[in-house]
Amino acid sequence: MDLLTPGTGLILWQAIVFILLFILLSKLAWKPILNSLKERETSIQNALDTADKARAEMSQLKADNEKLLKEAREERDKILKEAREASNRMKEEARLEAKKSADKIIDDARQAIQLEKQAALKDVKIQVALFSLQIAEKLMKKNLADDKAQKELVESYLKDLKIN
Repeated sequence: MDLLTPGTGLILWQAIVFILLFILLSKLAWKPILNSLKERETSIQNALDTADKARAEMSQLKADNEKLLKEAREERDKILKEAREASNRMKEEARLEAKKSADKIIDDARQAIQLEKQAALKDVKIQVALFSLQIAEKLMKKNLADDKAQKELVESYLKDLKIN
């Protein structure tokens, strides 16, 4: 069993080497390792904070974009509504203008018809007066003694007038 149990000198030297290695590592290696771990932890934390800020900014930008889209839709609807109203207003104005023009044309036509009617009546009156004068002239030229001859003459003149 000697082989399995170490000697006291070996244990002592191993303990001294372990203590020296522990001191050497604590002075030279652990501080830089711990510092690099702290730096890494700090950089990871900063990256997480930056990611959280970026996520918050993205959600804010998304909200702003939705708000802008909503406002743009409302503006578009407003512009379309105004365009429809303007179109309807222009149609109504054109319809009223056309109605006024039609009424004016009808009134002008009525006045022209009335003037033509008056001119025709005046012409008929002139023609009747001329015919009356011609008949009177013919009656005056002929001296008629009896009523029967006068009636026959008037009837013959009327027949001549109907032919012309």
